[in-house]
Amino acid sequence: MIPLILSIASSTVIFVIFKLFKKYSIDTFQAIVINYFTAAILGFSLYGHQWDNAALEDVRWMKFAVLAALLFIGLFFIMGKSSQLNGVASTSVAVKMSMAVSLLFMVYMYSEEVGFLKITGIMLAFIGVFLVSTSSKASNGKKGAAWMLLLLFLGSGILDSTLNYVLKHELGVLTSSLFSAIGLGLAGVLGFLILMIRVIQGNEQIKIRNVFAGVILGIPNYFSIYLLLLSYKSTGWQDSTVLAITNVSVVLGSAIIGFIAFKEDSNTKKIIGLISAILAIATLYIASTI
Repeated sequence: MIPLILSIASSTVIFVIFKLFKKYSIDTFQAIVINYFTAAILGFSLYGHQWDNAALEDVRWMKFAVLAALLFIGLFFIMGKSSQLNGVASTSVAVKMSMAVSLLFMVYMYSEEVGFLKITGIMLAFIGVFLVSTSSKASNGKKGAAWMLLLLFLGSGILDSTLNYVLKHELGVLTSSLFSAIGLGLAGVLGFLILMIRVIQGNEQIKIRNVFAGVILGIPNYFSIYLLLLSYKSTGWQDSTVLAITNVSVVLGSAIIGFIAFKEDSNTKKIIGLISAILAIATLYIASTI
């Protein structure tokens, strides 16, 4: 249970850190680039001994590592901006509700049965995201960037589906932990190249506080993944149970912190959206156990 609790805490902390970036004038993109290098270093430090040179003979996984890297850095950047514009609770729901997209992918790819409960859960997920998105407001009183929430919802679902497919069919001798570390490292490299272009053009200047912020962000980012993988082995529960409990807990934790610590808008639509999101995860979990 301890790895699961720490995984939930790490995922929730990520959203809180993004919220604090605005308060302390942290450049989100610079911090994200450093974050991925930090996460990759942690991954290789913990799992480097699992490397098998045979992975270089069957390189089907490489194209998926590049795709994962693009999604990692793109979605993380949008997540950071959305946490500031739309709020912590709204952003966390959009990311966690992407499970609905992953389910649709699995139903199509693996010919899974679709029952009434699963359909109901998917519908509740879309309703939850819609209500939270339409009720989002920016800190300056203007409407929040609802398109970011939709993009996070779809993009995170595509990322989860891609990783699921790769883990089942494309890794070969490469372990999932090292594939994740490689993807995170490539995301850092891509981000660094973009950052250097902006610095050379004189549009950006690297500041030490952004580097420190990135290191701080990278630690919970990596451990949110590492501890979740560890939870699959240590709890003795089915993977779907661990994932559902993690998603519900992160949504609830982020919402509570957003409403109490950051005084985020808690109007009726948003509350109903959060309830719908929680019901969606619960319904999908029940459907998966029947």
